[in-house]
Amino acid sequence: MAEKEATVYIVDVGKSMKQHNNGRDISDLDWAMRYVWDKITTTVATGRKTATVGVVGLKTNETKVPLEDEEGYENISVIQDLGQVLMPDIRRLREEIKPSETDEGDAISSLIVAIQMINVYTKKLKYKRKIYLVTNGKGTMSSDGLSDIASKLKADNIELIVLGVDFDDPDYGFKEEDKDEGKAENEALLRGLVEDCDGVYGTLAQAIAELDTPRVKVVRGIPSFRGDVRLGDPTQYDTALRIQVERYYRTYVAKPPSASSFVMKTGGDASQPSIQTLEAKDMDANLTSVRNVRTYHVDDPTVAGGKRELDREELAKGYEYGRTAVHISESDENITKLETTAVMDLIGFIQADHYDRFMNMSTSNVIIAQKTNDKAALALSSLIHALFELDCYAIARLVVKDGKNPLIVLLAPSIEPDYECLLEVQLPFFEDVRSYKFPPLDKVITISGKEVKEHRNLPSDDLVNAMSKYVDSMELIDKDEEGEVVDTIPMEDNYSPLLHRIEQAVRWRAIHPDEPVPPPSERLTRLSKPPEEVQKRAQKYLDRIISAADVKKVPPKAKGRKRNRDVDKPLSGLDIDELLHREKRAKISPSNAIPEFKQMLATAETVEAIKDATSQMQKIIEDRIRTSFGDSNYDRVVEELGVLREELIDYEEPDLYNEFVQPLKEKILKEKLGGDRQELWWLIRRSKLGLIDKAVSDRSEVTEEEAKQFLSSK
Repeated sequence: MAEKEATVYIVDVGKSMKQHNNGRDISDLDWAMRYVWDKITTTVATGRKTATVGVVGLKTNETKVPLEDEEGYENISVIQDLGQVLMPDIRRLREEIKPSETDEGDAISSLIVAIQMINVYTKKLKYKRKIYLVTNGKGTMSSDGLSDIASKLKADNIELIVLGVDFDDPDYGFKEEDKDEGKAENEALLRGLVEDCDGVYGTLAQAIAELDTPRVKVVRGIPSFRGDVRLGDPTQYDTALRIQVERYYRTYVAKPPSASSFVMKTGGDASQPSIQTLEAKDMDANLTSVRNVRTYHVDDPTVAGGKRELDREELAKGYEYGRTAVHISESDENITKLETTAVMDLIGFIQADHYDRFMNMSTSNVIIAQKTNDKAALALSSLIHALFELDCYAIARLVVKDGKNPLIVLLAPSIEPDYECLLEVQLPFFEDVRSYKFPPLDKVITISGKEVKEHRNLPSDDLVNAMSKYVDSMELIDKDEEGEVVDTIPMEDNYSPLLHRIEQAVRWRAIHPDEPVPPPSERLTRLSKPPEEVQKRAQKYLDRIISAADVKKVPPKAKGRKRNRDVDKPLSGLDIDELLHREKRAKISPSNAIPEFKQMLATAETVEAIKDATSQMQKIIEDRIRTSFGDSNYDRVVEELGVLREELIDYEEPDLYNEFVQPLKEKILKEKLGGDRQELWWLIRRSKLGLIDKAVSDRSEVTEEEAKQFLSSK
């Protein structure tokens, strides 16, 4: 379970925060709020009710504090009480946090208000308590009772973080020139307070610069298996080995936040889902969540409409075998189902150098001894050290839960100074292994069996040498002053662009709904291209490869190359079709649609003939969709639609395709072609078989934007 958190942000909204200092094009308040909004939206994105946030306004026009006596706390307001922050709260805060018309207000007094808020909310419970003070340090600050405040912060275990606009910070290397004396005194006062309570003090420039560094989420491990590692059967042999262990993820795929689907609410009684995360930021009282309803029909001429609806309980279970649905009854399935018990049985050992790393089939897990079980820890440690000393791996049969299918796993020892465990990965069964034979890369074998070492498809010695030098020059390692090899891109600085870019965009859109999303940070894009120094170092070797391989530029594909084509004639001048008495094809057969469609276009002499062939192909595609059993015909439909599109581009008749695919989309989405065909439309979108735009064919009237809108809309 995640730690409970109580965080209060004290934001200076004084009149002086309207100013634009040090050449910035935004006000000091907007600049400071970049950091505050990032911290708040990161907390909101977790969706945790135990991650509570409060906001206190310093130097506000009014006074609103949760204290009986407001004397000494003038121009301080609690804008957000401690609690879970949701999207409506962020919208309200965005409107309320504006520069005020006064610079009156004591930052030290605002700290007392924040401490009071945290103590009242958390009581004596275990919480991670923090106070962030963001200010420009201007105005008056009272130095009375600073030692008592520092003692209170330490006693209540509250961490104080002070971030100042243009505060001097020698560690970061920033110093403001011509600083006001009052501001300099306030900076010294705040620095002394932070040092007394063991807090954090810094300039806001450093905090904002660090926002580009993605924050790695620390996930608390949850055991995926708890049971015994066994060597032998303890029910039959007293000498069998049993060790109580737990299994945790070592590596796991981190996924970006998924989108939620909402529709306009049609009735007053529709259920309203709660707003808990940033994905639901646009949801209001007029929206409701999307619910999917699945119905099953069979052909029945005795009922109205020719189809009868069935309940799911009336259906028999079937499994896909190729294109065939194979039925299996529940009684037969129970016979084939393997009865298993949760356990990890050791079934063999293998030398480490005999194992091929490509056999790994999953992410890795760690096997550790059961917590608080000293006997199990000693036994597992003995097994780990035995495997390590013999340079062996163990192979085990793992059943994670009772009734689950067994897995074959590999167990490798891992020993570190303060930690030891077994690393576990899944191995393939015999049926999972596929052996493919490929022709050798260093020779060509002719039909007669002769081996040819020099061939146009084989690289020359000069090309092999040039490629070897090029690969070596692209090495991403360097040497330090002492000659030691240093990795220029450490793994800890390697972040997922997909994951962190989407999270960054979601946080930005929550605060700035109408502004464009800023570009990704350099830390995320630095690995998308080789470093400049590496590219410069490798350029001469790349030029050598181009020369050795005789690389030539391929001319672009000609558009509409078949429109005004010259039919190739044999050298003899004879008409082969006439000699063989071949008739020009008048009808396309659905069983051989693509070849016959191309043949019909090849012999078409008029535009009307092209239109006729296209019309026949379009009818075949629609019939194939209408008669498809599930998705059995979807692949053929996508293939035929792709051929139709390419041929009409070549024959410079894009309108024929566009006039067909637009109503086809409407028929699919409105279920006019044999029921729900949403999956087919998804396949068409994935294959990018939308409208032909002007960028593809000059004869098209469709713009690129219209073509994108056609594929993206539903």
